[in-house]
Amino acid sequence: MPNILIADDHDLVRDTIAAYLEASGEFRVLTASDLDGALEKMGGLDAIDLLILDYHMPGMNGLVGLERARKAFPATKIAMLSGVANRDVANKAMEKGADGFIPKSLTAASMVNAIRFVLAGERYFPFDFGTAGADAEKPAAFSDLSDREMQTLEQLCIGLSNKEIARNLGIQEVTVKLHVKNVLSKLGVTNRTQAALLAKERHLF
Repeated sequence: MPNILIADDHDLVRDTIAAYLEASGEFRVLTASDLDGALEKMGGLDAIDLLILDYHMPGMNGLVGLERARKAFPATKIAMLSGVANRDVANKAMEKGADGFIPKSLTAASMVNAIRFVLAGERYFPFDFGTAGADAEKPAAFSDLSDREMQTLEQLCIGLSNKEIARNLGIQEVTVKLHVKNVLSKLGVTNRTQAALLAKERHLF
């Protein structure tokens, strides 16, 4: 069972996320309230598979905290967590070695799937995070996809079913089926797996 360490100075947020992850039965969760506390626990007896750092908490100093953690524990997967950071910050975090950037606006189910994604060795970055220049950043092969189709494709990359996608996006399952059909047609692929592989090859998410 993977060990996850969540570092966040907001007790309610930290404890709520930890409780949900533990309830899934897939993870063992440890917590810390600041960067120094997280780094101290990282050096303990329990090997940490994923360190989740809140962008705004004591000791982080922007992305300096990420760099400290990455330098101290180069083999550990690290994801950033934020409720206020913009897309530029997320991009810089990924450039500095973050394995994922998780907005606090994600649903609980989507957060669990994002964590699974990172633990599986993928990099997680939600396409619709932030608003600036989203359409301009689409690779040419994906330029014909609508924003909702891009959101659907992101969910496919995580491996969700139509029912799970419908719940996460707040739409009907029949609508998801239509979006999936359009995604496959526009990308020129025949199934969901091929669509997900194409997106990952282009580092879209």
